[in-house]
Amino acid sequence: MSLQSLLSAYDFQLVWTPEVLLLTVVLATVYLLVTGRFRLYLTEASPVPLGKKLLFLSGLVFFYLGLGSPLSLIGHFMFSVHMLQQAMLYLIMPPLLLLGTPNWLIGLVIRLPLLSKLVPVITHPVLTLVLFNGLFSLYHMPSIFDAVMQSFALTTFFRLALLFTAFLMWLPIIAPLPEFERLSDLRKMGYMFLNGVLLTPACALIIFAGVPLYDTYIKGTALFCTPFYAVPLQGPKLLSVISTLDDQQLGGVMMKLVQEVTYGSALAYIFFRWFRREREDDLTDLADPQKE
Repeated sequence: MSLQSLLSAYDFQLVWTPEVLLLTVVLATVYLLVTGRFRLYLTEASPVPLGKKLLFLSGLVFFYLGLGSPLSLIGHFMFSVHMLQQAMLYLIMPPLLLLGTPNWLIGLVIRLPLLSKLVPVITHPVLTLVLFNGLFSLYHMPSIFDAVMQSFALTTFFRLALLFTAFLMWLPIIAPLPEFERLSDLRKMGYMFLNGVLLTPACALIIFAGVPLYDTYIKGTALFCTPFYAVPLQGPKLLSVISTLDDQQLGGVMMKLVQEVTYGSALAYIFFRWFRREREDDLTDLADPQKE
């Protein structure tokens, strides 16, 4: 069955998931109000630049694309589209949302009594490195993956856990507050490099497997899971766009490429920031001959 036939076989709710779209609009509205009109009621809230707001709203666009657009339905039939969703939700969306959230707003949240003592522990770079990459690899083990795709409870658990650990993984790099600034620029580059290394085995297993690994895409999916509900899929179970093996390999390549571009961009940003700081320090030393 073709992609067009698949989308026409299901109703508007399953194709577009309006509940997720509504949630996205609500989050955008709350963000704009808090950083706009309501900011005036907060004593330490500085104005939020337009560029920062656009970063946050861009993150919300990827949130909807990954969880509520037609990609969500297609991802139940094509592994490559599912991996594209994963890349959007865990590699692209978190840094955009973190970069788009003003420091004073993050500070208001993490300095709440229940979080102030927990945050320093769960944001340790070694822990965040292991948690996200370990959970991501575990999720893509064939037996685990197939079980998750047939259970709303497991899907919800892994989705929330991966989102949570993805945000934690990005915090040492974005470091919006002093509490998160634990790594020097050189160590941040090493941290991003290790992230790429740890993600590689899961992608390599998918890319170089000589046979299809996931029964979900071999026999067809039977359950459609959204963030709010799950329904049995009564329509077509398989797509004939490309072969199952080619689709699987394309998914692994796609995830690896997005990871390389995303992590590479972060590495370039950290490197040039480090280089600029070193150059400024050198110029300061030259301007002050009495400084030893």
